[in-house]
Amino acid sequence: MTRIGLISDTHNYLDEAVFRHFENCDEIWHAGDFGTVDIANRLKAFKPFRGVYGNIDEADIRNEYPEKLRFTCEGVDVYIVHIGGYPPKYTPAIKPELVAAPPKLFISGHSHILKVMFDDKLQCLHMNPGAAGKSGWHKVRTLIRFVIDGPGMKNCEVIELGPR
Repeated sequence: MTRIGLISDTHNYLDEAVFRHFENCDEIWHAGDFGTVDIANRLKAFKPFRGVYGNIDEADIRNEYPEKLRFTCEGVDVYIVHIGGYPPKYTPAIKPELVAAPPKLFISGHSHILKVMFDDKLQCLHMNPGAAGKSGWHKVRTLIRFVIDGPGMKNCEVIELGPR
C-alpha cells in the first residue's frame, strides 16, 4: 500500500498546510507548474518525490524534471504530464499515446480544475488535483490524497487549502 499526496500548479506558492496534509503520505507527486525550484526542493526534502515540469517552469526545473513521467507504483501503470486534458478531451499531443497504451492512472494539471473521473473507453482513472497556488483563476486551492493498494486505487480525498 502506497499513500500518495498529489499536487499541481503551485505557481511560486507552497502553503505550509501541505506538509500537514501530506504528513502520512509515502510519496508526493507534482503535476507541474512549480514556479520555483525551491518548491520542488522543499517537497523532495519532505517525502519521496516525483514531478513533471509545467508550461511556466524555467530551465532549472526543466533540467531536473521531465515533461512526461511514466512509471509503475504497486503494479499500477501511472502516467503524469502537466498538459494532458481529461476524458475524452485529451490534448492532441497526448491522446495517441494514451490510446496506444492506456495507463491505469493518468494525472495532469494545468487547467486549475479539480477532476477525478474514470475513462470507460481506456479503462483509466484520470486525476487532476486542481491548483494549490494562489496564481490563476481558480477560487479554492486544492490537492488530493489517495492510496494505491496493489492493482487498485482507493480512499481518494479532496483537500481544500482555502481561497486563492
